[in-house]
Amino acid sequence: MSHTVNIVGAGPGGLACAMLLAAAGIRVRVLERLAFPGGRTSTITTPEGFRFDLGPTFFLYPRVLDEIFTACGYDLRREVEMVRLDPQYRLVFGAGDELLATPDVGRMEAEVSRVSPRDRGSFTRFMEATRKKFNRFAPFLEQPFESWRDLANPDLLKLMPLLKPWKSLDAELGSFFSDERIRLAFTFQSKYLGMSPFRCPSLFSILSFLEYEHGVYHPIGGCGAVSTVMARLAQEMGVEILYDQPVESLEFAGKKVTAVRTAQGRYAADATVVNADFARSMTRLVPDRLRRRWSDRTIASKRFSCSTFMLYLGIDGAYDSIPHHNIYLSENYRENLIDIETRHVLGTDPSMYVQNACVTDPSLAPAGQSTLYLLIPVTHRHPNVDWSREAPRYREVALDQLERVGISGVRERIRYERMITPDDWQNDYEIYRGATFNLSHDLGQMLHKRPHNRFEDLESTYLVGGGTHPGSGLPVIYSSARITSRLLLEDLGVAAPAQKPLREYPVRDGEPAAAL
Repeated sequence: MSHTVNIVGAGPGGLACAMLLAAAGIRVRVLERLAFPGGRTSTITTPEGFRFDLGPTFFLYPRVLDEIFTACGYDLRREVEMVRLDPQYRLVFGAGDELLATPDVGRMEAEVSRVSPRDRGSFTRFMEATRKKFNRFAPFLEQPFESWRDLANPDLLKLMPLLKPWKSLDAELGSFFSDERIRLAFTFQSKYLGMSPFRCPSLFSILSFLEYEHGVYHPIGGCGAVSTVMARLAQEMGVEILYDQPVESLEFAGKKVTAVRTAQGRYAADATVVNADFARSMTRLVPDRLRRRWSDRTIASKRFSCSTFMLYLGIDGAYDSIPHHNIYLSENYRENLIDIETRHVLGTDPSMYVQNACVTDPSLAPAGQSTLYLLIPVTHRHPNVDWSREAPRYREVALDQLERVGISGVRERIRYERMITPDDWQNDYEIYRGATFNLSHDLGQMLHKRPHNRFEDLESTYLVGGGTHPGSGLPVIYSSARITSRLLLEDLGVAAPAQKPLREYPVRDGEPAAAL
């Protein structure tokens, strides 16, 4: 008799978990509150014909998702058309100068030494040292951490001198690069985790390494298109995805979730996977008395990541001279981070990320038009900031900051506009405190101190996504799906899926046809 598993949420982790469970013969049901898949990794589609990624726009380290597709009998590169970007992004330093980040080692060395002659040769040294660190630590990112005993693994303990958990990311990069601007070029990636490089553990130097070693990709149609493909493939595999069905409550037998309820019905299952925002779903759906380790009080006491202020602009014409990804790093970057993480106020010269995706993918806008995606890291929801009052003012700040990356005259060219604030992330997207990168990734909230993939407070309940181990970021979320599905199958006594034979693909003019 086949087992049934409910998955709450059709985000990237939930979809990957659904595919892996279905490949093992499990009957899988996904309940999604929105009318489309992807969660924060979904697509905003407008009547005017513009398309934007709602959240993630950087697609990194496709190997993890590639292996998930392969385990399910699909070929990621055949299902999703992707372009490797070069330059990967352009960094504009408020303190002066800019840098075009390229995966070409020779050109990148030249760029680094142009900005900082003292750092000539340092890029190669950084890559060689971090490659060794990543290759030795990567296997542990594929393992669950359920107690301090998992840290006592002799192989992991041997890595401590290499991982240097006592050092910050900035301090680690200081051993390679003397110029603070160059250090920022290899540490700003801590913002993928919603953290400051001055507090983020040095382990996460692997983030910038992965960009240069394995590439920064743009999936045609955006990262949301990957979620759409995953939902389609999951349904091909027999997964039932129920859209427009926000979960209203859970049913319990003791500490075991036995069923999920929505306005449309009651859905019983042998096990439940929660892909929704961890803190928000637990405080809303699970009675506090059932959560011994993760009570409401404990969750409220934890450190949460920053949030983001977003503008999605559809514009007349295009900025063809502006690269696909652009990052402005505030002149006083440290103060900007203190404003976000400690003071919980809005600064006057915020750092900003701008995606000009149509230079790579014209399909995202009508002919003669293009899209701009603006993201400013800001404090998560806090009494110091009243977004009902600040949002209009901060819109003007964001549009003014575009000048910093060479984009001028945008106001008169706007034909579509949407804004998202931390209040919207919480109220419209069910994210606790609007903290878009979940729990912070400091040492006290990593590995076994993060909510476990096999959730420790409930029975037959599992977590997947950025709120559990290993953490935030698409490659890591896909890794969490592999860990979670493996644990769930073990508990059900079901063998993990063996590698499936690849599906047949259509052929046109003697060549395989891309799915996108």
